[in-house]
Amino acid sequence: MIKAAIIGANGYTGLELMNLFSAHPHASVTHAVSVSNADTLITDMYPALVDYRGKKFEALDPDLIAKDSDAVFSCLPHAASAAVCAEFYKRGIKVIDLSADFRYNDISVYEKTYKVTHPNPELLAKSGYGLPELYRERIKKSSIVGHPGCYTTCSILPIYPLLKEKLVDADDIIIDAKSGTSGAGKKAETAGLFAEVNENFKAYAVTTHRHTSEIEQELSLAAGKPVALSFTPHLLPITRGILATIYLKLTKDVSADGIFETYRSYYGNEPFVLVDRDKLPTINSVKHSNYISIGFAVDKRLNRLIVVSCLDNLIKGASGQAVQNMNLMFGLDETMGLKAQPKHL
Repeated sequence: MIKAAIIGANGYTGLELMNLFSAHPHASVTHAVSVSNADTLITDMYPALVDYRGKKFEALDPDLIAKDSDAVFSCLPHAASAAVCAEFYKRGIKVIDLSADFRYNDISVYEKTYKVTHPNPELLAKSGYGLPELYRERIKKSSIVGHPGCYTTCSILPIYPLLKEKLVDADDIIIDAKSGTSGAGKKAETAGLFAEVNENFKAYAVTTHRHTSEIEQELSLAAGKPVALSFTPHLLPITRGILATIYLKLTKDVSADGIFETYRSYYGNEPFVLVDRDKLPTINSVKHSNYISIGFAVDKRLNRLIVVSCLDNLIKGASGQAVQNMNLMFGLDETMGLKAQPKHL
């Protein structure tokens, strides 16, 4: 049985991790850490977590946690997370970091994007990037994994095969993405108030969103040259889910069948990637699951490919993919604890 500690367990990603571990046959939560809510009953904050009745959030005590933990999930903000991850890494504990601290190959890009100095840059070269569909073998050998962003996962996976096969122009990529409000976490902000979000729809962080540089990093590797793209996020008046509409210029005369075969050659054996030849996905087709669903349409008139991808930002975009990475790191079937089908409602 894998003993897992969650640092920052009071947030939405921590909530989802605790939910997922309740259904995992070979892993359980030994420590649910919340500095701001230490000694508070977990069910006082989240009554739905009935499996944790009588258990309390704990203070952060690395020595105590290290004594009976095999894996640590850090759900802390960037920079703060790296320092905590380093404490557990040096104690020989496998670490899955859900912040941005171990996602970047180039520390200067990270520091420019997040406007901080990385506290543990020596660990970047040792970390794996937590997209199993692209880096499964590296993840298996890693003791520290930097978990991708939610928008990032929803953007990279649909585009990567197309760039790798040189079917689309690397210099003409537009990603128009929409997320539910849980993507912003639990912090109290006016923009997240019900009255501001309900019956409203808006773009935000136009040209400045942090996930842009992360998407560009991975797609540059696919293209074999630097990629710069337009990424515009929007806030949907829903709780969970991401839908990205991606506009790509075709470089070859390729049919819908050809596009489908390309996706199938890359993802046909992937347990959590759904590709449809004739239907576009919706958020309800992946909600509450670890699946990403991809659909597309070829616009012959404009020589464009329009790809639509959807995932649950809290599961495949965060906690579910983190558990998938943990499974790989410990030599388990990567689908373990993650086989729940999507819930339409």
